[in-house]
Amino acid sequence: MVIVTRIRREVLTLPAAELGPDNPLPPLHPLDEVHRIDDRDREGMPRDMVRQLGHEPLTSLLPVRVRDGYGRARTPRALDALVIENDRLRATVLPGLGGRVASLLHLPTGRELLYRNPVFQPADFALNGAWYSGGIEWNIGATGHTTLSCAPLHAARVPAPDGGEMLRLWEWERLRDLPFQVDLWLPDGSDFLYVGVRIRNPHEHPVPAYWWSNIAVPEDVRVLAPADEAWQFGYERRLRRVPVPTYDGIDRTRPLDSPYAADYFYDVPDARRRWIAALDADGHGLVQTSTDTLRGRKLFVWGHLPGGRRWQQWLTEPGTGGYCEIQAGLARTQLEHVRLEAQSEVSWLEAYGPLDTPGAGEWTRAVRGAEDRLEAALPRARVEQAYARWLPCADTEPAAILAAGSGWGALEVLHSDGKLPGTPFPESTLGEAQTPWRELLRTGTLPEPHRAGPPGESLVAPHWRDMLETAPATPHTEYHLGVAQWHAGDHAQAVRSWERSLRRASSRWPSLRCLAVADQASGHHERAAARYADAFDDLCRALPHGPKDTAHTPGGDGAGDDGGIWAAAQAALGRETLGALLRVRRTAEARAAWDRLPPAVRERGRFRLLEAELLLAEGRPEAARAVLDEDVEVADLREGEETIGRLWSRLTDEPLPARLDFRMRPDQP
Repeated sequence: MVIVTRIRREVLTLPAAELGPDNPLPPLHPLDEVHRIDDRDREGMPRDMVRQLGHEPLTSLLPVRVRDGYGRARTPRALDALVIENDRLRATVLPGLGGRVASLLHLPTGRELLYRNPVFQPADFALNGAWYSGGIEWNIGATGHTTLSCAPLHAARVPAPDGGEMLRLWEWERLRDLPFQVDLWLPDGSDFLYVGVRIRNPHEHPVPAYWWSNIAVPEDVRVLAPADEAWQFGYERRLRRVPVPTYDGIDRTRPLDSPYAADYFYDVPDARRRWIAALDADGHGLVQTSTDTLRGRKLFVWGHLPGGRRWQQWLTEPGTGGYCEIQAGLARTQLEHVRLEAQSEVSWLEAYGPLDTPGAGEWTRAVRGAEDRLEAALPRARVEQAYARWLPCADTEPAAILAAGSGWGALEVLHSDGKLPGTPFPESTLGEAQTPWRELLRTGTLPEPHRAGPPGESLVAPHWRDMLETAPATPHTEYHLGVAQWHAGDHAQAVRSWERSLRRASSRWPSLRCLAVADQASGHHERAAARYADAFDDLCRALPHGPKDTAHTPGGDGAGDDGGIWAAAQAALGRETLGALLRVRRTAEARAAWDRLPPAVRERGRFRLLEAELLLAEGRPEAARAVLDEDVEVADLREGEETIGRLWSRLTDEPLPARLDFRMRPDQP
């Protein structure tokens, strides 16, 4: 048999917003995640589901940084892509942006099987901020979109089980310290893209694991899955069991029929094959299936009311059509985490391809018809066989490196002195961010920064915390030790470490800011505001050449130059300072802090909202209303965030304008 599968490089040019620099302030605040439920909803749930709902949910983003430096100005940008293709399918993968499968084209019919976003527009949906819509994404870590959404992954060619070529993606997920890999290949003549996934726990203790493969498809479809019930989450902190397909008089399997954004986690019976399909009015669409380890299936809809429509426009170009998401995960719902035992792994196989079958009509008949058609196109036994053939290949060393991810995996492998067959993390990938930690590992001393600037990234895992505790107690080391202690829940020790750092540090603002966060957490908001004001003053005086108007504008890059990092620090600390001062009604000090921000920062949408809050606090509601009457775009508006609606309701009884309406649930102001 002649193997015709090809892997090649390509450049994908899209109107794209720049990511900008990461937020240099360590994320000490509690995790801002909307997917939470009330305890009352746990009554009557299956025992394993209740156990997994309470199994070590994520409470902190550390050691990952927040990505909030992006804007909404888009210009044509060349994105590196890897294309894997046979004579039936062409998959386009973006290794520099989370390994996203941006397109899956069925060549005989010319049909795009996914929702292919015509732009790259980050929005605040990932756990750490920047995320973008479209294609197939690989979500690992914890409830929510992965912190790797807009990050580079390692990529390489690897021999496939059938003797052809396979595209391997891999990285070290830092929230849970778990390495993972995604292997994609197209058997000769296959209408289905095969995807082998493996998550490994190299540690000597159990770790909570999470995975959901997220597939964006056009929303004018009907979604089929082998279930008669689903668990609905509607952004109201409620998780309830509802019938499928119709609930409250609405066919919820048709995304455009639902009024508000909602998740539907299908309760697939244990004996049934795992699959989900999205079919258009003509019965054409995409189906995803897997081995049984990937048990969960989900539909996410935006809804047809103004809030959902506004989000659809926000994430792409107006007039280009909306999307919904069909997903597959390790648990019944995305609010659960499963236990991955020490020095073990979990793996499975997924398959993606076209499905042609009527989606309309009576539910049971439509589901059975789709299941029969899937079995004819790709028998369940063939998926199991493909998984069995792939598993021995998971350890195969890459034949040719195609892209590089971060150096954090290399640092962890260096620490453990171990090896992960199939997913190399070579020392050559270590970069500037890892250099001081490598020195700590080698010498037991964390070196002082070689140049002035915001502190580098902190590491918080127990082994790094132990090393910091025994390292020479320099101000720099005490600062990072405090961050690690805070992450471990030892807040009192963290405060003591930051106070020791503060007494001897030449740059006081990083530790002052940490102490201000600690004050807020303990309810001392007046003291927090005072410390924030001192920290912001210290930072502004430390800026290399005074405040810069042009160091980083919305949508500008600036990552990798000192000016951009300083500007990001000033914007991030200024935002927190203004919020803290306004909370305790220290309006004059808030105005003084506002005046010290560069004009380019003050023009960002998030800061326009803060300006409106400040004007309202100053007793100038008309001026605050005038801010919102302008064309304000808050680039980093958070999924489920209600800030705009609440502010609007404080200013007027008029209906919220459509351009400001991002409501994802009913009964909001």
